[in-house]
Amino acid sequence: MATALQDIWQHLQRQLFPVLIEEMGELGEKDQQFVEIVALLPLGPLLVGYDWKGIGCPPHERAWLLHAFIAKEVYQFPTREALVDALKARPTLRRLCGWESANEVPSLSTFCRAFAQFAADGLPQALHAALVKRHCGPKLVGHISRDATAIAVPERPVPTPAATPVPEAPRKRGRPKKGEERPAPPPTRLQLQSHRSLAENLADLPQSCDSGAKQGSKGHMEYWRGYKLHLDVIDGDIPISALLTSASVHDSQAAIPLMQLSAQRVTALYQLMDAAYDAEAIHAYVRSLGQVPIIEPAHRGDWVPLDPAQRRRFGERSASERVNGRLKDFFGGRTVRVRGAAKVMCHLMFGILAITAANLWQRLC
Repeated sequence: MATALQDIWQHLQRQLFPVLIEEMGELGEKDQQFVEIVALLPLGPLLVGYDWKGIGCPPHERAWLLHAFIAKEVYQFPTREALVDALKARPTLRRLCGWESANEVPSLSTFCRAFAQFAADGLPQALHAALVKRHCGPKLVGHISRDATAIAVPERPVPTPAATPVPEAPRKRGRPKKGEERPAPPPTRLQLQSHRSLAENLADLPQSCDSGAKQGSKGHMEYWRGYKLHLDVIDGDIPISALLTSASVHDSQAAIPLMQLSAQRVTALYQLMDAAYDAEAIHAYVRSLGQVPIIEPAHRGDWVPLDPAQRRRFGERSASERVNGRLKDFFGGRTVRVRGAAKVMCHLMFGILAITAANLWQRLC
């Protein structure tokens, strides 16, 4: 990973930055950060499908539109309207994205159509996966920290369809008699996830907008309307996997799908999770991957605290909380203005892409 990053860094320092400064003048801190992020993205193979096929009017360059959506999160523009206005008014930003003159900047409707296309194709997710595999895959990862955060959106919750009552067979009360056999309860989602593929587990997770509630760090209940973002973060505050579910989905329901997703990208030693993930199915699945689960025990009857060594290692889990906070404060996590799970995830993934690339550079420096 370090060799690949050093090669790109030397190219930026010795060739690209001097040319950009000669052409555009001095670059600001945000400008340099934006160039570094874009330089790491493996755009070529993933943008081939957007090439003009020779039919109809040639479309606007999708790579430049992709640059603009990443710039929206790096420069903290709250809306696409603000992004388009900035591209027309700021020559340096416009030229870094790919357009020479303000007249070449596409209209707002073009940006909206391109965003919808990127969301439907899952392009930011594919870019992030390729980035993580290239720069983190060859390296042995010490810790994977897992956490979820609320994503509030200006969207009406999807009404829950009324369930058709299914008559249940009368159940006997009390303890069963000696030799009496009673039907076993149906397996829970967690129990089923361990034996299913990643695609099956993802298809089973609800993704519609609804209402959620979660106890905050100070013990107060927090309520929101929208979704929940689940993140896996490795050492260096680098997010490697992300899932979006309905706000009402419990954190533990996304743990095994996230493990399956992360296992395709990196090799890790430890999995760090808070008490929301303290379930035997999760412990067992981590061990089946050949890794060590360090999970904050829930305060139940058989509660046993972490030993001192585990407690020290568990302190690394704050990486996931830092990434969640940075996403919300600096990379668009609080300015979601789109509707639907696919578009919300697309918006968030542009911010996660920027955080991943920026933190990869920090590890080199």
